[in-house]
Amino acid sequence: MNEANRLKERAALASIAVSALLTAAKFAAGLASGSLAVLSEAGHNLADVATTALTYIAIRIANKPADEKHQFGHAKVEALAALVETGFLFALAVFILIEAIARLFGHATKIEANSFAFGVLIASIIVDLVRWKSLKRIAATTKSDALAADALHFSSDIVSSALALCGIAAARSGYPQGDALAALGLALFIAAAGFQIGRRTVNTLIDAAPKGLSSQIRSIAQTVPGVVKVETLRLRPAGAEVFGDIAITVSRTLPLEKAAAIEENVVAAIAAQHPEVAVTVATQPIALDDETMLERVLLIAAKRRVPVHHVTMQEIDGRTAISFDVELDGRMTHGNAHEIVSGLESEVGRELGPGIEVETHIEPLEPRPLRGQDAPPATCAEIAYALAKMASGMGPIRDVHGVRVRTTPDGLVVNYHCRVSPYLSVDEVHEHVDELDRKMRAAFTGIVRIVGHAEPLRT
Repeated sequence: MNEANRLKERAALASIAVSALLTAAKFAAGLASGSLAVLSEAGHNLADVATTALTYIAIRIANKPADEKHQFGHAKVEALAALVETGFLFALAVFILIEAIARLFGHATKIEANSFAFGVLIASIIVDLVRWKSLKRIAATTKSDALAADALHFSSDIVSSALALCGIAAARSGYPQGDALAALGLALFIAAAGFQIGRRTVNTLIDAAPKGLSSQIRSIAQTVPGVVKVETLRLRPAGAEVFGDIAITVSRTLPLEKAAAIEENVVAAIAAQHPEVAVTVATQPIALDDETMLERVLLIAAKRRVPVHHVTMQEIDGRTAISFDVELDGRMTHGNAHEIVSGLESEVGRELGPGIEVETHIEPLEPRPLRGQDAPPATCAEIAYALAKMASGMGPIRDVHGVRVRTTPDGLVVNYHCRVSPYLSVDEVHEHVDELDRKMRAAFTGIVRIVGHAEPLRT
């Protein structure tokens, strides 16, 4: 059990003990004085004992962890206890109201406004003032509905005891009807307190979101980078916690890992400002107005799990032409490959609109890893020397290094690094590296794959 739960239980137990002592004292004072107001206060305190005991039981149950049947925990048991307390208050208010009216319009009742009655009521006001402040602080700290109801109840006890005190003071001054009027006012006050407790409790039971919290959570989520818009937000209180779900929109071009990171950032941002709120975040991908044609083509290909590259876009006489290379399993029949590519072309055309010209080129993709081993040192040295010599005649490419040559059943696979000016464009570097690759393939027909990695020249 955590410290907050222990604090709630200790507060409830202390409240039961104090309510029991006050009840006994007020009953004794009421019977001795014959005051309806004091007896009403005794009945009020008896209800306090019953409801506070119920509060303690509810807190014990609410502290149980979530289980298979109660997946959001048992915190609403506290709200149920507060609702029962509301019923007690209304029943007591009706009883006092009926008796007060009977005394006002019926037979007169002799009232002995003795010092004992005055002393009990004054002590009760002091005790309830201490209890109200203490329980109010603990309820705010632990977010307990049941203790909050008790705190509000005891704040009403201060006023009701003061009314009873006024009633017996009026009776002692020679106006016995003042006691019944005080009881009448007490009944109305108890009913008003019960209504206030009941309204708050019903809001909790019907999952009414805490006032103003939804707009705060929405604003926090909206400020998280990557969130385009908060579509929906639902919150429901459960004791000290608030559970909810939030749907946000993100760019559809984002990879899944990035979208998941945005979800985590939203949860963290909300928890940082409202640790009592636990939300589940769902992302909805949408097309943004600033999406480029390239992004849209790559997105469609990624959804179909078809690798594409070398996307080219042209504007010809007011028409847009798009072409790209598609990599498919080299062992696949051309009929199947053509069907896949045709479907891709159709979807790209639908996405980009009518009048778009889409052309594709199919390239074989090696779907399985090539088994191989390092080439003999002599072969590696020969290829490294040829690379360096050819590069020396191509001004932009410098410092060929990291040459690796492997033999596979299909032929030689060559990887190398080189350096180029950092001020060259990507197009220029690609053109020079491709030229070097073509020369090497022409010189060594056994090379089936050559990969050149260009690095910026060190300054």
